[in-house]
Amino acid sequence: MNSNHLFVLAGIISTVSGLAIYNAPLNGAPNCPELFGVQTYANPADCNSFFLCTNGTLTLEKCENGLLYDGHGAVHNHCNYNWAVDCGERKADYTPLSTEECEYQFGLYPESDSCSTNYVKCIYGERHLAECTPGLAYDEKSHSCVWPDQLIPYCNPEAIVGFTCPTKVPKHTASAKFWPFPRFAVPGDCGRLITCVEGNPRLITCGDGQLFDSITLSCMDPDEHPQWYDQKL
Repeated sequence: MNSNHLFVLAGIISTVSGLAIYNAPLNGAPNCPELFGVQTYANPADCNSFFLCTNGTLTLEKCENGLLYDGHGAVHNHCNYNWAVDCGERKADYTPLSTEECEYQFGLYPESDSCSTNYVKCIYGERHLAECTPGLAYDEKSHSCVWPDQLIPYCNPEAIVGFTCPTKVPKHTASAKFWPFPRFAVPGDCGRLITCVEGNPRLITCGDGQLFDSITLSCMDPDEHPQWYDQKL
């Protein structure tokens, strides 16, 4: 949406019962640029709110505490976490509305002060415990789950993955073929493998319906090795 549209939208606001509603022209046509569907547009004066068009009806919506609008991704009602939004020249209010469990009504936080494979997701001020993908640990700086070796010395990759990488692997083995990033099978787990990066283990999930082949040390589609797949079943 161009700046002319934004100025038109901003200039026709009227407030009814606390909700900003936009007056339609005398001919009854909507003021939204699109007549059908749902579209959102940044409020050039405020990063905490945005314009919402729903089938031609225009309203001004406000992001929940801890969220801001940028038009990219959405945690709740078209708004994203405040730390993930670049407001540019738009003004933003970062005042938290805290509860006993959460700083902001919406946010991501570490579970504790120690390295953890879990993290806290706050929704309307309530604490919800979430799990990282197996083999990952929560990083407070990036607000995401990362490889534990990226958090050394805060995290111990061997403790999280449950594996110690060898300093050498026998030649002419499948693991040696992947050196300097040797791979290893996970006992009792057909969907994952371990790879060593600079001497630290990483747990890799095959995904997409693939299974790990302990012979080739690779993730494969079941139809690529039907005999092996039948044995796993």
